[in-house]
Amino acid sequence: MQSSILLNADEIALAVNRISLQVLEKNQKPDNLAIVGIHTCGVFLAQRIRAFINEQTSCLVPYGSLDINLYRDDWSLITQNPVVKTTDIGFDVEGKEIILVDDVLFTGRTIRAAMEALMDYGRPHSVQLAILIDRGGRELPIQADYVGLNTTVRSDEKIQVMFQEQGGKDQVILENV
Repeated sequence: MQSSILLNADEIALAVNRISLQVLEKNQKPDNLAIVGIHTCGVFLAQRIRAFINEQTSCLVPYGSLDINLYRDDWSLITQNPVVKTTDIGFDVEGKEIILVDDVLFTGRTIRAAMEALMDYGRPHSVQLAILIDRGGRELPIQADYVGLNTTVRSDEKIQVMFQEQGGKDQVILENV
């Protein structure tokens, strides 16, 4: 299997900083922001975006994590026994500007499921999408508001995002499958 590095640790850090600055630029009142990461890699990315925003402002932005496995329209095709992780949204979603965060945007199905899951917690003022990698190939009309890297990936390739929080090093790899 051949692979190449799309983003190294420094490039990931730059992308996180750029996304965070764009979030602040678009949302002039950070006291109404909340950040929600989608399990698994979206959680790590969301924590980094939140840390950067908290450093730049005097606000402590609320943070949550979201498990969308049971909201997916294809979970039974993937496995009969989905691994359900913890959803932890310990703040009032109602009226918030939610920054929904995931590592890779592909078909749009994960984001659709995440928005459905999020609505079970209330009605936010808006939901904005922050993505590290947009690989194209949408099946649903979903577009990210903030993107670290846009790339085109062939059907025989896949993207693997790795973070140091998972025990490795920060990098995004393009693999031939």
